[in-house]
Amino acid sequence: MHIGIAGVGLVGRVLALNLLRQGHTLTLFDEDTAYGDNAAGMTAAGMLAVFAELESAESDIFEHGKRSIALWPGLLEQLDILDAYQQEGSIITAHPQDYKELEHFIETLKSKVEEATEIELLDKVGITELEPDLEQHSKAFFIPHEGQVDAQRFMKVSSDYLLSHPNVIWHQEIKVDEVKEGQICFAGVCEPFDWVFDARGLGASAQVEDLRGIRGEVFWLDAPEVNISRPTRMLHPRYKIYIVPRPNHRYIIGATEIESEDKSPMSVRSSLELLSAVYSMHSGFAEARIVKMVTNCRPTLKDNLPAITQGEKLTRINGLYRHGYLLAPAIVEEALNKGILK
Repeated sequence: MHIGIAGVGLVGRVLALNLLRQGHTLTLFDEDTAYGDNAAGMTAAGMLAVFAELESAESDIFEHGKRSIALWPGLLEQLDILDAYQQEGSIITAHPQDYKELEHFIETLKSKVEEATEIELLDKVGITELEPDLEQHSKAFFIPHEGQVDAQRFMKVSSDYLLSHPNVIWHQEIKVDEVKEGQICFAGVCEPFDWVFDARGLGASAQVEDLRGIRGEVFWLDAPEVNISRPTRMLHPRYKIYIVPRPNHRYIIGATEIESEDKSPMSVRSSLELLSAVYSMHSGFAEARIVKMVTNCRPTLKDNLPAITQGEKLTRINGLYRHGYLLAPAIVEEALNKGILK
């Protein structure tokens, strides 16, 4: 089939990889560059925090998350970057005054799914054995089976792969006006396809009801004095900061979740809170260099859950909220099984 995809962010790329594997020919449309300079998928930390998200998420998120964790290696192997995947668990800790909050958080997870009983309490010795650079903390929990995808590497390599693929035509920096059954409309014309996918995220707000943006803010830090090897969270009554390692002592730091579609630069308040929190996690961050401060908005529906809608020769996927990397492979698989593969 000749398939059109409107929106080539995270979901659009996962769609494209699956469809190419099935032998289809693709035409891609995106108002961004092919390297996703403005994509939410480029900003993301890429955490596969299937358990840690349970506190505020529905059970569907957990089940889809488990499926995505199983699917990610195949996608990355298709791009020949299997080493961009890590599943060595994650750590969550807190300041001593917030230990009760931390314990309540873990008990909430255990009350929701039986698998959460595998979460392990760590004392100072256990923390030091697992992550020596966190030895200053005396209490933490280890959450097995969680991990991460190197989001920025996935975006870069998938761009190279799709741009060079003989069965892909990519229309960059073109605004799609409308996606309708079997057609993608832009610049006053509608191009026909055997099937079309609308994966535009917030770009589809004119056609998707109750779609809104949730602002997220992150730092990229180069910290040669820090050696943390797995995603680590600091629980706080106001926010949950995450530290996600990348190669060469680079770390992605984030926490903020703001009901706003504002993509302006980070505020002083957010900057101070994030940097103070990360310094309290490890004093080595004091001499870290701020490589980048990034803000973006994640597409979110009224119930904060993803949605797949089907029409004749049309599938829309939207609303992955802040669970993009955790959900995308499983949601795309479900959409393909409901639609053209049905």
